[in-house]
Amino acid sequence: MDIAVHVERVTLDTSSNRFVVILRDEKNNRWLPIVVGPAEAQAIALQMEQVTPPRPMTHDLIKNVLEALKVKIAKVVVNDLKDNTYFATIDFKDNGSNQEIDARPSDAIAIALRTDAPIFVDEKVMKKAAISEEMESVEPEMNEEELKTLRVELQRAVKEERYEDAANFRDKINDLLKKLKKKNPSN
Repeated sequence: MDIAVHVERVTLDTSSNRFVVILRDEKNNRWLPIVVGPAEAQAIALQMEQVTPPRPMTHDLIKNVLEALKVKIAKVVVNDLKDNTYFATIDFKDNGSNQEIDARPSDAIAIALRTDAPIFVDEKVMKKAAISEEMESVEPEMNEEELKTLRVELQRAVKEERYEDAANFRDKINDLLKKLKKKNPSN
């Protein structure tokens, strides 16, 4: 199942000096940080700020070619996560037929923003990698102090826009919760 998201912002992760695109799932109050290159971050940020460069950038060129060919982007889907690398597809309609092409999420997002195409994330990817406020509400009986510390660190990392650190804290919380669930299946 695909979850509708929007680009909340592009930011610099201060802990790693890398750019991160934050995709927000408003319905379930989750966000998905995706590390992107500086050129892609700039392309996404310029479009979000509605800044038109004097000459078309690569993503603008792609949009112009698609329009000239009368091809419409139906949607963009971040559909997989393998070895800390996200994958995406661009789904488009061409003369009544549907096509799907593989793309880097950063390029797919930049094109989606330019063509007003909806952006989705596969639910499996969200479950694997999203940061959620629900992590705050789970209170297992055992190791509460460790969980509390990890949750505080997670929130601090998010507040300070250190999204890679936040993802690491999220993973530690999820691992600890899995271990606790195995030990105490009634929770």
